[in-house]
Amino acid sequence: MTVVLFDLDGTLVDTAHDLGLALNMQLARHGQPALPHDDIWPIASHGSRGLLALGFGITPQDANFEAMKHEYLDLYQSVFTNNPQFLPGIADLLDALDAHGVKWGIVTNKPRRFSVDLTKAVMMGNTNLYERAACLLCGDDAAQPKPAPDTLLMACEAANAQPSECIYVGDAERDVQAGKA
Repeated sequence: MTVVLFDLDGTLVDTAHDLGLALNMQLARHGQPALPHDDIWPIASHGSRGLLALGFGITPQDANFEAMKHEYLDLYQSVFTNNPQFLPGIADLLDALDAHGVKWGIVTNKPRRFSVDLTKAVMMGNTNLYERAACLLCGDDAAQPKPAPDTLLMACEAANAQPSECIYVGDAERDVQAGKA
């Protein structure tokens, strides 16, 4: 193993609080009650699509989905770097990989407009996640995001490694599918 690639949300960083905050802000705008964190947390890794389904019962097939998605993303933009934190044990794991000379990178479906600033907001000692990662590949960097393997293959190339030399760690079924492809 030469490179370990990680998903971002729900694997390296707990972003459920800020994702949920944006959803609850949107629910309030529409006169709906806030949802508890325990309801939001398991859905957070599904992004705006999953959160809008949870909060409003809408899917991409609904006529108002795109407008609601844009509203949600605008609200998320206002809070997404407020409280990003490593999940327990992750900072120590990344430090251990560094100490053993194992490169690691990030492959996420989160759009680049959020991913760069988010990874810059997560501190690791006197530097940040963005600066320490060998690569950062985002959902909009390739024609097809995960579960397609495109961004994983791009990350292998960016880290100067063959796919057979990499492992991918994620928290969702689409991560497993992408890693197997």
